Amino acid sequence: MGEAMVVIREYVSEMEALVARSVLEAHQIPAVVLRDDAGGMLPAMRLIYPVRLAVRSADATQALHILDAPFEPDDDQPHGTAFDSSPNR
Repeated sequence: MGEAMVVIREYVSEMEALVARSVLEAHQIPAVVLRDDAGGMLPAMRLIYPVRLAVRSADATQALHILDAPFEPDDDQPHGTAFDSSPNR
């Protein structure tokens, strides 16, 4: 039998929900994005029925902690190499 799921966040943008799901899955927390927009035919329904992010109830506290944590860049990555927009290349 499956584990109980709990909605931890609601989003207007599906993209935001998908990014949040990716962050959680990178931390080994399975998550699902739930939306009710008539299979994509009525995207305006998201204003009435927001896109929801759900996790297992046992993971809810840790998931919220991860999503609420401030972003800290990885010190292993050199700064400015991936998206260097300097004119002197």
